[in-house]
Amino acid sequence: MAKAAYSTRNIGHYGLSFEYYSHFTSPIRRYPDMMVHRLLEKYLNGERSANEQKYESLCKHSSDMETRAAYAERASIKYKQVEFMQEHIGKIYRGVISGITDWGIYVELLNKIEGMVPIRELDDDFYIFDEKNYALVGRHSNKTYQLGDDVTVKIWRTNLERKQLDFLLTEKEEIDDLEW
Repeated sequence: MAKAAYSTRNIGHYGLSFEYYSHFTSPIRRYPDMMVHRLLEKYLNGERSANEQKYESLCKHSSDMETRAAYAERASIKYKQVEFMQEHIGKIYRGVISGITDWGIYVELLNKIEGMVPIRELDDDFYIFDEKNYALVGRHSNKTYQLGDDVTVKIWRTNLERKQLDFLLTEKEEIDDLEW
């Protein structure tokens, strides 16, 4: 789904099928909410229409800042996850395949920390990315890794600067329990 953006143009709400739509998230009080509150008060008091160009610029700025804030939040969470997992290199955990790409398999551990198994580390076969089915399929063995599959991974390496966590697939061995 495309990220919603603030605008002075009324395009309704696709998901709710509303022809006219404005939102505000009281009591959070983001700046766009305050703009809506102020404009409603202005119009209820019979004042003139606001300058559309000015408000369109404020809407664009608010959308840009919200995107930056969401990115910063994700980056800080990922940083702390990688920092935490540095203490667990070599340990083995259960996870679920949460993403498949032509460069690897994303695995989410039970504690919601996500890392990746690089495709070049799958050395038991030559794996082909099946984009239609979100799967990696072994050319010779026909072994398949698909979204939602349960897997066992070993924490292989961490890179705090890049906020990267790499796993290796492993056979079911003794699982290490994290205390979370």
